[in-house]
Amino acid sequence: MLQCTAVAGTPFVEALVALADMEGGPDHPQEALARDFLLCELGEHDESTEHAAHLCAAEGRDDRDLWFLWAGSSTHRVYRFATLPLCLATLHDFDRGSIRRCPLFFGHRPRTHSFQVTDPLGALDTDDTDAS
Repeated sequence: MLQCTAVAGTPFVEALVALADMEGGPDHPQEALARDFLLCELGEHDESTEHAAHLCAAEGRDDRDLWFLWAGSSTHRVYRFATLPLCLATLHDFDRGSIRRCPLFFGHRPRTHSFQVTDPLGALDTDDTDAS
């Protein structure tokens, strides 16, 4: 499945407040928020599912991260900040002896985990230096 391509401008003041209020959040919230725009990290989905962008990982044993969730666009965009537990899904690669965790939040929709999602721009050939 391809990754959703929805983008939202970062609401800086609200994001700084959410980071400052976050249990186990960063000591310097302004340094943790270095992006002007946030890209949805979920797989493609319809309008009934909120878009989601990871903002900050919490320090501590709670395994709850801060997420920015939104629906709609421009003046019709509604958004919220939520501290959500991590997804429990893992992908075991027995040939390589590796384990990958889904870094999304628990109960994310669509149910497609991060290791099943492909960046739609990742397959583009950006090296045109040999073209004559």
